[in-house]
Amino acid sequence: MPALPALPRLPLPTELLPGSLRQRISERLENLRIPDFTVPAPVAKLVSRLPQQPPTHALTLALNLALDRILPRDTLAPLTGHHMQMRVLDAGLTLDFTLTGKGFRRATPMADRKPDLIISATTRDFMALALREEDPDTLFFSRRLRMEGDTDLGLLVKNTLDAVDWDALKARIAGRRA
Repeated sequence: MPALPALPRLPLPTELLPGSLRQRISERLENLRIPDFTVPAPVAKLVSRLPQQPPTHALTLALNLALDRILPRDTLAPLTGHHMQMRVLDAGLTLDFTLTGKGFRRATPMADRKPDLIISATTRDFMALALREEDPDTLFFSRRLRMEGDTDLGLLVKNTLDAVDWDALKARIAGRRA
């Protein structure tokens, strides 16, 4: 049976744009920043009444994907067994989790005991932190990122985030897609 002829490569949408327009779009995308926003109060009220397990599961899944790839397990070892809580203030989310020998897992909040570490911020500030638009120190000193509880654990989390080489990670991800 004869081999099928190869299909021609279709141009990417960006290749169809004139050079100057392509450059302007590229510059805008590089300087793109998350706009200031707040989750509307009625949405937050609804979300706060929903089960918190699905978003907590999504968080622990993302943390486990990062564990050993960009988050060194040995550095995070002091977090093992500690109850941590992430509060997304404007969205009404309270995510309880812990680090075990097998990775991050959902933790069950206890009425008689506070979590060892509580990290609180708005949706926008957590996104800016994740995308490296803002560093943890700037958010912390402007009181937009709050940490309560064991300060050593809080410093460990902050220093681990600061130590991640996000540019190298982006290059690695881009290299895999190329």
